[in-house]
Amino acid sequence: MASLLPSVNCSLGTRSAVSQMCATAAWDHARTGRWKSPEAAIIQNIHLPMQSHELKNRTPVEDIKCLRLITAIKTPYLPDGRFDLEAYDSLLHMQIANGVEGVIVGGTTGEGHLMSWDEHIMLIGHTVNCFGESIKVIGNAGSNSTREAIHATEQGFAVGMHAALHSNPYYGKTSMKGVVSHFEAILSMGPTIIYNVPSRTGQDIPPPLIHTISQYPNMAGLKECMGNERIKDYTDNGIVIWSGNDDQCHDARWLYGASGVISVASNLIPGLMHTLMFHGNDPLLNSKLMPLIEWLFCEPNPVGLNTALAQLGVVRPIFRLPYVPLPLEKRLEFVGIVEAIGRENFVGKKDVQVLEDDDFILLSRY
Repeated sequence: MASLLPSVNCSLGTRSAVSQMCATAAWDHARTGRWKSPEAAIIQNIHLPMQSHELKNRTPVEDIKCLRLITAIKTPYLPDGRFDLEAYDSLLHMQIANGVEGVIVGGTTGEGHLMSWDEHIMLIGHTVNCFGESIKVIGNAGSNSTREAIHATEQGFAVGMHAALHSNPYYGKTSMKGVVSHFEAILSMGPTIIYNVPSRTGQDIPPPLIHTISQYPNMAGLKECMGNERIKDYTDNGIVIWSGNDDQCHDARWLYGASGVISVASNLIPGLMHTLMFHGNDPLLNSKLMPLIEWLFCEPNPVGLNTALAQLGVVRPIFRLPYVPLPLEKRLEFVGIVEAIGRENFVGKKDVQVLEDDDFILLSRY
């Protein structure tokens, strides 16, 4: 009877928990003639490596620091809720043709918070594969869970993104020491832009903390939404800053030392935003764009942008809830703004439309 035991193949070695289970099952089979499924073995301290130490990103941090105009790109949808990649690609082509140097994929404007991680990483990979040689792809990999942020960043770099965007942990706020530890865990992986937007995260990232993490080699810079005086403090200390506020970006660039802007408005007027960032101090152009920028942010972003792109015929009028279009009076106002700035300065070629409420599709499941 004992001669039956060697026929059992237990791959974890003799005397292990699994081999003992296999042997016990074989012995029962030999003794009774009936097979009994072995109970699951709990194996302690078996290390299965889930992280490769191979370099996944070879983009020099300096290649990110030198960017002037970065668009927080919109994500368009099909009626069934999937991404409209045809419309997305067209929008990317228009950005590149008008001199935009980088895009944030799946940020607040791109509604990354309404995506599954599978969707999120797929869109980053798609953008890299189609446009990565023409524009820098910065994937939003932020999360209020450090574990999730690390995993998303690894995946983003694995599919080829050039840099990551990270905010501080939101909602489940932590101490300043915790915020530093969160960023330390992420900054080891590749070029990273930190995003300070207290209106959304509920917690400011104060200058002393930024000065601390700016010593890390992969810290490309900061997207700052707390105003131009804050920006000047950083630029005086050699920290690369992008304005996160379209209405302040002209002065941030030419009067306060910011490198440029991470822009929502450049989805609509990439050429004019390029002029604003590259062609010197131009208060007249800045003033001309203010009605559009104020209109864009009359409701929380990306409500205005989604409405505008639909009215321009660049994307389908489809919203993932909880976002809904601006009301009719605001849609009428947008037509006047386009006429004042000039339709030729906006993306797309169709005439601007006043869409009716029934023209919009609101998706609650997607």
